[in-house]
Amino acid sequence: MLLEVLVALTIVSAAGLGIVGVVSASARAARELGSRERTVAAADRLLAAYSLLTRHDLDLRLGTHSAAAFEVSIERPERTLYRIAVAEPRAPAVELLVTVVYRAGESTP
Repeated sequence: MLLEVLVALTIVSAAGLGIVGVVSASARAARELGSRERTVAAADRLLAAYSLLTRHDLDLRLGTHSAAAFEVSIERPERTLYRIAVAEPRAPAVELLVTVVYRAGESTP
């Protein structure tokens, strides 16, 4: 009888440890997801601000530079199009957000 109780307790303990491990991993994943969500939200605000810039202001900012906690890359693939990308400095090759904005060419009199 005692042996059966010990075996049952061992099985319940092993299952309990497995459940604790899963709950711990889930809590860690939720914290990491929250942190990632805050990072992307901050990048989104920065991208929105850059997308509102005028043609002249975008031309002044062509290239890659630091802004807030991010690297912002502005390219002009065509005369009236600007590609704006936001990345983290620790991994600048991995862009968090990218958009393309159109700015009409300068009017000629």
